[in-house]
This record gives sequence, structure tokens and C-alpha cells, in this order.
Amino acid sequence: MPSFVDTNVLVYAEDRDAGYKHEVARDLVIGLWKDRTGVLSVQVLQELYVTLTRKLRRPMPPARAAEIVREYLAWRVIDNDGELLVAAMTLQQKGSISFWDALVVEAAAVGGCDRLYSEDLNSRQRFGSVEIVNPFAR
Repeated sequence: MPSFVDTNVLVYAEDRDAGYKHEVARDLVIGLWKDRTGVLSVQVLQELYVTLTRKLRRPMPPARAAEIVREYLAWRVIDNDGELLVAAMTLQQKGSISFWDALVVEAAAVGGCDRLYSEDLNSRQRFGSVEIVNPFAR
């Protein structure tokens, strides 16, 4: 079954300064590469690029961050279209979550994912068929 990966997990997979979270995220991402079950959205890839180049303690050169983003284009990437936008606005209004989180949840649903790996939402929380999984929860 496909699994959606939120930005924070991808960032930790690249950020060697993240300690335990780096190890967990790296192993998760490697497994998704091997299984070919990783799903992302354009939003996640945009956020990944910005975070890697601007928000890390030791930012990456833009060319390296762009290379990483291009590699993830091999995964299934969900486009942000009008239908996704409307669904996210509806979920945000009903679900007591931020619009940006709702956009990620709806992209996971469009991608047919049963899991959304993220630390931004409550682990085991469900939105329709999508369950939130915090890979860093101990």
C-alpha cells in the first residue's frame, strides 16, 4: 500500500544533525525507495527545498537541495490542483487542522495512501482512510 511522506520526515532524512530523527527518517525513506511505495506532493517538495536551503542549522547549497528534490520526482507526486485545494479547505474547516496540513492529508488521500508519515499531526489520528503515523514516537 502506498504511504505519503510529509516534509519534516524528508528533512530529517537529509539532516545528519537531527540525531535519532535522522536515523529513523533515513531508514523509513530507504524502505519506501526499496518498496517503491512512497508518495509525495508538489507542496512537500517545495517545502523540502526551502527547508534544506534556508532553515537548517547548516543549510545546504541550493544545487544539492535541488538534486535531492529531483531524485524524489521518481516517487508518485500529487499535483496541487483545484480539486485538492477545495478538499483541503473543506477539511480545514471541519477538521480543526491547519490549511497546509489539510492539503497534505488530502494529497495523501488522492494518492490512495493508508498512511501519512508526519510529526505535525496526532499519531493514529484518522482522516477518512488516511491514518497519521508519527515515525518518531517512542
